[in-house]
Amino acid sequence: MDVIYHYDGSFEGFLSCVFDSYAHKEIPAGFCSGEDAVFSLFNSRTVLTDPDHAARVLQKVAALSPEAAVLLRRGFLTCLSEKELHLFQVVAKLLREGPGFLRNRSDETLYPVIRAVQHLNGEVHLLKGFVRFSDLGGVLGGEIEPKNRVLPVLGGHFSARFHNERFFLYDRTHKEALFHVPGQSVIRPLADFQMAPPDKTEARYRLLWKRFYDTIAIKERENPRLRMSNMPKRYWGTMTEFQGEDHFIPRTSPGAVSGPGAPAGISAPGTPPPPGPSAPGSGP
Repeated sequence: MDVIYHYDGSFEGFLSCVFDSYAHKEIPAGFCSGEDAVFSLFNSRTVLTDPDHAARVLQKVAALSPEAAVLLRRGFLTCLSEKELHLFQVVAKLLREGPGFLRNRSDETLYPVIRAVQHLNGEVHLLKGFVRFSDLGGVLGGEIEPKNRVLPVLGGHFSARFHNERFFLYDRTHKEALFHVPGQSVIRPLADFQMAPPDKTEARYRLLWKRFYDTIAIKERENPRLRMSNMPKRYWGTMTEFQGEDHFIPRTSPGAVSGPGAPAGISAPGTPPPPGPSAPGSGP
């Protein structure tokens, strides 16, 4: 009998749903996570996250195909509509038929997940160049607004690049942040966040970068369509060179926007973030 699974929205929670579906011999008609409520004529089941059950499912998938295990992790981070149902179908087909279908990228079960993961990887690649950090009292801070949950993948790049720095990167879309201090990185949920205004030095650097960007432009060769192709407009909201005047006003200026003296909700520099629940699906 068809049933809707309610779970906590984590990757382990999803794998627990897969385990329960086989334990109860039922095929989920859909998945609902967190506080999302879905009106449905189907029965519903609340699945509690069980790390042992999740590990058994992932180990089985990895034993059949290491590639499928990576695809499962990456697929869970995508913005694919009804991603849990698509991923469940991939796992079910893998357990039923073996890994042979993974070689056929046009397979009707595999194709939506492959496309979604390609979109995730493309967004990660673009953000490696589009992230703009600000110096906030010795801590580097940045914001992004991606479609996919890129921090678990993108975080490794910046943690390796700035391994001796203290920084954070906030995801506006998914309300979570990557925190890094030398030797340690962690992703934590962060519902409410407001970036602190810059001090005088940071404001000057921001203005210098914007002037550099404007100065190197060749007016006679301006091509807005090509620029939006190479630098999609949806990323402009977090990029220094596209900001308005308020972005360049130091906090000591009478016109500065009032805000916290340090990034809201972030531990003092050098102090690891307090223990808390890991962000959903923050695997490699």
